Amino acid sequence: MRFLLSTLLIGLLAVPQNTLAQQATHGLAMHGEPALAADFEHYRHADPRALRGGTLRQAQLGSFDSLNPFSIRGNAARNIRERVFESLLDRNYDEAFSLYGLLAESVSTAEDRSSVTFRLRPQARFSDGVPVTTADVAFTLELLKTQGRPNHRYYYGKVESFEITDDRTITLHFNADNPDRELPLILGLMPILPRHIYENRDIQAASLQLPVGSGPYVVEEIAPGAQVRFQKQADYWAKDLPLMVGRHNFQLIVEDYFRDENTAFEAFKAGDIDIWFERNPQRWLSGYQFPAAKDGRIHKKAIPLATPSGLRAFVLNTRRNRLRSPELRQALDLLFDFQWVNKVLYGGVYQRTDSYFGNTQLSAQGRPASRQEMALLQDSPIDKTQLARGYRAPQSDGSGRDRQLRGQAMGLLQAAGYQLKGAQLYAPNGQAVQLEIIVQRREDERLALAWRRMLAQIGIDLSVRLLDASQYQRRLQTFDFDIIVYNYFASLSPGNEQAYYWGSEAATTQGSRNYAGLSDSGLDNAIEALTKARGSDDFITAARAVDRALMSSGYFVPLFHNPVQWVAAWHYVEHTDAHAPYGARVDSWWVNAEN
Repeated sequence: MRFLLSTLLIGLLAVPQNTLAQQATHGLAMHGEPALAADFEHYRHADPRALRGGTLRQAQLGSFDSLNPFSIRGNAARNIRERVFESLLDRNYDEAFSLYGLLAESVSTAEDRSSVTFRLRPQARFSDGVPVTTADVAFTLELLKTQGRPNHRYYYGKVESFEITDDRTITLHFNADNPDRELPLILGLMPILPRHIYENRDIQAASLQLPVGSGPYVVEEIAPGAQVRFQKQADYWAKDLPLMVGRHNFQLIVEDYFRDENTAFEAFKAGDIDIWFERNPQRWLSGYQFPAAKDGRIHKKAIPLATPSGLRAFVLNTRRNRLRSPELRQALDLLFDFQWVNKVLYGGVYQRTDSYFGNTQLSAQGRPASRQEMALLQDSPIDKTQLARGYRAPQSDGSGRDRQLRGQAMGLLQAAGYQLKGAQLYAPNGQAVQLEIIVQRREDERLALAWRRMLAQIGIDLSVRLLDASQYQRRLQTFDFDIIVYNYFASLSPGNEQAYYWGSEAATTQGSRNYAGLSDSGLDNAIEALTKARGSDDFITAARAVDRALMSSGYFVPLFHNPVQWVAAWHYVEHTDAHAPYGARVDSWWVNAEN
C-alpha cells in the first residue's frame, strides 16, 4: 500500500466565522481549562527524583500471537500501544480529562470544536531516528480510518477533511452542523504511526514483526507467546519534556506470560516477578504468609481509588433469541445472591455495583434529579416507570437459597409463559432454558459455577466453559456467546467511548464492546448529549441519563467492585506517596538497585 500525496491535499473547506480557532495552547480540557500552567514542571504523581535504570519484571496471563495492537485479528501482546507508540497529546490522570502536548507542542480548537489544529514538536522522532511529520499524522488517519480497529474507524470516520500547512501543522475538520466537543481530545490521544514503516505492512494482519513507534520503549526481543522485552530508548526524544519528568524510569521491562494466575503468583513469591496487582480477595486477606511477605521484603499497598465503580457484570447477549425475554433476564438478576457470594467467596471485601458511575456525582441511583435527565431518554424502549425508579440491586438473606427472591423470579417467569417441569425450566416455545457462559479465568469460572447452582433452583441450566485467551477473544469479537463476565471501565470524563460500548451502531459492529447487543435510541441520545455538553451541569445530567438507561435495561447482572486497588511489590520497587485518582501509575515508579 502506497500513501499518495494527493491524499494529503484534500480540498480545503471554507471555515464558517463562528468556527475560527482559538489561540494555540499547551493543553486541552474537556470542560474548562487544563489545571496545569504552560510552565508546569511535572505531573503530581511523578517524582523528578525518581531513579532511572534497572529492570521491572511483570506477569501477564494467557498468551499472544501478534505484536500488532491495531488489528482485531490474533491476540496482541499487552502494553505495546502504551509503550511503543505515542499520540499528539498526553493524558494527565490527576484530572478528569485534560491533555497536554506530547508529539504536538501546541493545540488549538474552533470555538465550537468543529476543528482542531496540532503543531508538532520539531524534535519529535520515531525510534529509528526519522522525524515525525504531519505526513505521518495524515497517513495514520487514513490508514486507521479504513483498516483500523472499530474504535479507530469510528473516531477517524468523523474527520470530514484535513489540511496540512507544513511539515509541523495539520488541521482536522469535523461536521460543523453537529460538532462533537470531545472529538479533538479523542483524536489527540490516537497513536501516530510512521508512514515509512507501515505503508509497507498489512495493518490488519496478526503479525510478529517488531513494531516501530516514537514512544519511550522499543520491543527488543520476544519469545512468541511467552515473553516480551521492552528496552528503553537511550536517546528517547521526549525524555526532558515536563510531562515525562519522573516517568518511564525502567531501563528494561520484561513481561512473562503465564497460563494461569496461580502459576504467575508463585513466580512473584519466588522473586521472578517484581510487582503484583492483586484481584483475589481471599489471597489478599490470607495468602501473604510466605517468608518474603512476613519479613518485609514484599510490601502490600491498598491504594484508594477516586474513580467511578465501573460495571463488572454478567453480560447477557440479547442477540441470542433465548435471552431476549426481559422476564428471563430479570430472573437471572434476582437469582444472583451477592450477599452469599461476597461472604463465602470473597471474605466480604467487595461492594455491590448498582451504578456504572457509582461513588461519583455522575451516578443515577434513585429517582431522576431533573426533568432533563428523563427527557433525554424519552425515546428509550425501557418502561418509563422502571426508568424513573432506577436500578435496585436485589437484597438476599445471604443463604444462597433466598426463598423470597426465588419466588419472585418464578412468578415473573410463569406470568411470561415459562413452565417448570421437574428440575428443568421450559420457555413458552417449549424449549428447555439452557444457557452457556464462557470465561477465561479460573476466578470467573468459580463465580459462574456458584451462580449456576443458584439458577438451578428454578430449573435454569447454565453450563460454564473455560476457554484459552485466543479462543475467548475470537468468541468476543464475533459475539459468539450467551453470557460473559466483563468489566466495563468508567472514567471521570465519559464520552465517545460510550457509543463504542453501548451505541446502536456498535451493536452490529464486530469487535466493538457492545457485547450485550444494546440498541436503544434513548441511550444513543444521552450519549450524544454527553459528548456535546459544554457545562458541567449538562454533562452531569447526560451522564446520569446514560447510567439510568444502562442499569435499567436488564441486559446485565451487575456484580461488585473494590473501592481500593491492591498492589504488592518487592521492596526495591518504589514510588511517590502521591497517586492519581485512577490508582497506581507504574510508569512513574522506579527500581532502587541499592535495595
